[in-house]
Amino acid sequence: MDLSLKTESFTQDRRDWLGSAHGTDVPVSVTLDVSKFTSGTHYPDGYIKSGVPLGKITATGLYGPYDDAATDGRQTLTGFLFTAQDVNARRVASTKVVGSMLWHGAIREAKLPVPVDANGKTDVRGVIVFV
Repeated sequence: MDLSLKTESFTQDRRDWLGSAHGTDVPVSVTLDVSKFTSGTHYPDGYIKSGVPLGKITATGLYGPYDDAATDGRQTLTGFLFTAQDVNARRVASTKVVGSMLWHGAIREAKLPVPVDANGKTDVRGVIVFV
């Protein structure tokens, strides 16, 4: 039995990027390829922030950060990470993390943790509205 003192910290998930509740009742489950995310940009505090734009990697079916310059499938925006995901290497040993993705609804563009370019907005036209 391990009775040693352990410390664990938690973060508050910010969802001020949501423009409405529409779509929040049906996010889809996705598996993230953590190796595709950049520590300083996507998870500076050990958590991939909710609201990060996602693209699906064609070869693996996993999801990574949307990147219009990518050639592996992530150049097509498919949705936004709905809940922050812990990827701190001290707590999570895997390079794959399960999360949820908002794939339709309204997004407050100015509140996103990572901006979306015009091509990304075109990818999701008709299912996501930027306000």
